[in-house]
Amino acid sequence: MIPTSSAISGGLVWSKIPHQRGYELKSNGSTIAALQRKSCWSQEFHAESQQRSWKFRRIGFWRFASEIVDVNSGVQIATFKPNWGGGGRLVFSDGQTFRLTSQGLWRPVWSVLANDQLVLSIQARGKKVELVNQMHLPEDRLTLLAIFTWHIMQQTAEDAAAGAAVAAAVS
Repeated sequence: MIPTSSAISGGLVWSKIPHQRGYELKSNGSTIAALQRKSCWSQEFHAESQQRSWKFRRIGFWRFASEIVDVNSGVQIATFKPNWGGGGRLVFSDGQTFRLTSQGLWRPVWSVLANDQLVLSIQARGKKVELVNQMHLPEDRLTLLAIFTWHIMQQTAEDAAAGAAVAAAVS
């Protein structure tokens, strides 16, 4: 894997890993990060970059919130609390807070903001990631934000599909 900093000026694109339950974040054909579901039925995901590895899993009674755990230390490093209208707040253990938002219905663009400054955005349709990083975040934090935002996008799509299936079965 290559570092995220080498790809800020170039284009970043998410792609599905063939024959697996995961995705890769690539820049000019080189892998920067990967995200994979632990197993077919699991709600736990494993994410990795050149710098670190993380686990993403749902927490809470209704399993709406999520947490990010450092794989090596087992320490929770962030929690995500979703909003009813989409997106939510990602709070790191050091207090740094990010807001994830989604705009658009058919071709949504997801954005990550800190103090109302754009950090990155991801186009759902083209799977393109734009890193702005005006706040000059550390590379591992920026990579984690890109991976986790993609994860939330996929989770939101899965939840919507499950809700549609239930609604169709009931009616």
